[in-house]
Amino acid sequence: MGAFINFFRKITGRGAAGVQTRSADTASAARLGVYSLLNPTWPALNIPTVYRCVEVIADSVAALPLRCLRYSGGRFVEDTTTDLPYLLNVQPDSYLSAPDFWKMAVRHLLLRGNAYIVPIYGAAGDVLRLALPSPGCVSHDTTTDTYRISDTVSGVYGTFGEAQVIHLKNFSNDGKAGISTLAHAANTIRIAGTGGSEIENRFANGGRIKGFVGNDTTTKGFGEYADKQLEQLAVDVDSQFRAGKDIVSLPGQVHFASVSLSSTDMQFLETMKFSNQEICRFFGVPPSFVFADTSTNYKSAENAQAILLTQTVGPILRMIEAELLRKLVPPTLAFRRAFRFDTESMFAADPAARVAYQKATIEAGLYTVNDWRRRENREPVEGGD
Repeated sequence: MGAFINFFRKITGRGAAGVQTRSADTASAARLGVYSLLNPTWPALNIPTVYRCVEVIADSVAALPLRCLRYSGGRFVEDTTTDLPYLLNVQPDSYLSAPDFWKMAVRHLLLRGNAYIVPIYGAAGDVLRLALPSPGCVSHDTTTDTYRISDTVSGVYGTFGEAQVIHLKNFSNDGKAGISTLAHAANTIRIAGTGGSEIENRFANGGRIKGFVGNDTTTKGFGEYADKQLEQLAVDVDSQFRAGKDIVSLPGQVHFASVSLSSTDMQFLETMKFSNQEICRFFGVPPSFVFADTSTNYKSAENAQAILLTQTVGPILRMIEAELLRKLVPPTLAFRRAFRFDTESMFAADPAARVAYQKATIEAGLYTVNDWRRRENREPVEGGD
């Protein structure tokens, strides 16, 4: 098997030692534009809905076991002949556990548009580790289909071909480079950020009243304030409001006109609710997962979980499975090997519904009692097979 993989690598370039050329990141202007959304001057993740949507998707992927399978006896069974099960489920790299690895990969996918995984091969053709360079350290030339990587954290340097990099792409216009979800949702996220800043400002100044002072006539006479005196009076009134006073007296014929809404009117709850829903639409996350819907019970949680899996997480899982198969398995073995995420754990919201599902699969002959007992990490029972 190892000899065959070595031969396959020679003819395809997968895993070949093409790392002599070191280059700094020469990111395209479009990708740098997306990256600017994440720098400290525009912290999209400081918006709770954005942060929660990203973490819901990343946690959902990272929580699922990834099974390495081979075709045997008319069905796919667990493949324990390689180190891939350990790398994909326990420790892909020396400094990353599998959950951290997949969470970071999905974050790169959603926030940067692309996630890059570089398999590092040993002399015998086996995969030693899976490196996850930062997208900011990768320059992807879509014309020649090459990747120039210079990343000190993952320890990956050099120029790699298309077959040597597991490339996970978000929304793409050309099928070669992904576009961040933030790039499409930038306007909605900006509105949400502005609303959050406005609320913060209201809390900071205690909802102070704003307005102007004037008099009843433009004719200057005895006992009335001149323009400069009115300006000074405005400063005095404003300083009293800043000091915490609610009602202040105005001398002479001066009157005060408020130009601010009341504290109740200045709550942006409806606007913020609309922004939360819009952000959830961009990321494909049901609002209940970001706690925007408080009327959640077991049944609605199960329905939301099903929507999240089929419409959001499912396509990401399928993309990862296909890329792993395409880049780690020779074409001649593509239909005798498989990578599959075990998604059953995503449907464990309601214990009663889970037991009903288990009972239905036993009655239909899909599983035996001991099959389910093994899945629940329990001892088999006599006659359970």
